[in-house]
Amino acid sequence: MGRIVERSELAEVVAAWRAAGESVTLANGCFDLLHVGHVRYLQGARALGGKLIVAINSDESVRRLKGSGRPAMPELERAEIISALECVDAVVIFDEPDVRALIREIKPDVQVKGTDYTRDNVPERDEVIAHGGRVEIVGDPKDHSTTEFLGRIGK
Repeated sequence: MGRIVERSELAEVVAAWRAAGESVTLANGCFDLLHVGHVRYLQGARALGGKLIVAINSDESVRRLKGSGRPAMPELERAEIISALECVDAVVIFDEPDVRALIREIKPDVQVKGTDYTRDNVPERDEVIAHGGRVEIVGDPKDHSTTEFLGRIGK
């Protein structure tokens, strides 16, 4: 079970982990209503080893990506739910359109994306490689979608 970390303290947390010999994996997403695809993605990220940081899009960032009416759940509640998962070590909220700035700040050993990406089309791939990291694709096929789920329940 992880904890929610302020952006301003994240580099310090990562430095302590690295001093203890840990590697760092970064996963990210909106996580607007947790579903089994999210759980499998995060478990797959954790299986790569080391400490797992999950970066969650801020409410404003989700609105920019998904449109008005989203997120269905506020950022602090989404962060609390994700931090309660056993496979997660830390959660941080970010406002940018992608995690490039976070990658520059913490230089993860691994950045993970779900199966809706390939290693070649991950938007932040060049940033990860520039800092000596690698990109991995984890999780099950993209058969689960919060947008589709919300549509089915009439949101």
